[in-house]
Amino acid sequence: MGFAVIYKATGIVNFAQGEMGMLSAYTTWSLATMLGTGSLATVALAIVVGAVLGLLCERLIMRPMLGEPVLSVVLVTVGLAVVLRSIVTIVWGASPHKFEVAGADDLVSLGGIGLRVSQLGVLGALVLAVAGFWYFLGHSRFGVAMRAVAADEKTARLMGVSTARVQAVAWASASALAGLAGALFAVIYGLTPTIYELGLKAFPATVLGGFDSVLGSGVSGLIIGVLENMTGGYLSSSLKEIAGFMLILVVLMVRPFGLFGEKRIERV
Repeated sequence: MGFAVIYKATGIVNFAQGEMGMLSAYTTWSLATMLGTGSLATVALAIVVGAVLGLLCERLIMRPMLGEPVLSVVLVTVGLAVVLRSIVTIVWGASPHKFEVAGADDLVSLGGIGLRVSQLGVLGALVLAVAGFWYFLGHSRFGVAMRAVAADEKTARLMGVSTARVQAVAWASASALAGLAGALFAVIYGLTPTIYELGLKAFPATVLGGFDSVLGSGVSGLIIGVLENMTGGYLSSSLKEIAGFMLILVVLMVRPFGLFGEKRIERV
């Protein structure tokens, strides 16, 4: 969803999305350990940390790139990913850490299926994120402005929409999602410098759902997650990592704009 938010507002693919989630997770872990926050406070802290990181990246790195060729801006995000990865290794080291959250490892039985509270928290966060962005994009004034910029940036400017402000909110929102995802991922699997791979796993979901569909990306992430685990369980564990990419190859041959994306008609 974070990939789609930035693309919808700026037309840019942010290849540092996973690294932003990783840095947010480490920062949240340090602050939560120092402050002794509870589970809900830790989640809120991850969202705030992610949003602040997104605003800093947009103001200091991306805003000076306004008006530059798209390829140049995309390459800047690749460089940003490398820098953020290095910062995490320098500050926190390469050793794994346990992200302790009270009650996260408790087991809950649903229909004979054992799930950890942290796993249910991920599903709950997905539902809330999808519902929140559905309301924001469809019913809020700023969400409509973001959609207007995505549809026709020049016309939106003529109508008084601030492109710079829209992009700032888009980066903050996308980074907040990355921070939430990174923290939840770290609680379940541990805190390691390889958390940035979360972005690599999320990218096929965005392609499958459609880069211009924020909600479709969230649903597609769930589809790919289920497909990967079923492939690993019923076929071969070696196919688990590529199952999502195989699915998008098949889907894109039929729907090049994704399952939920809108077909764009070029005007001459």
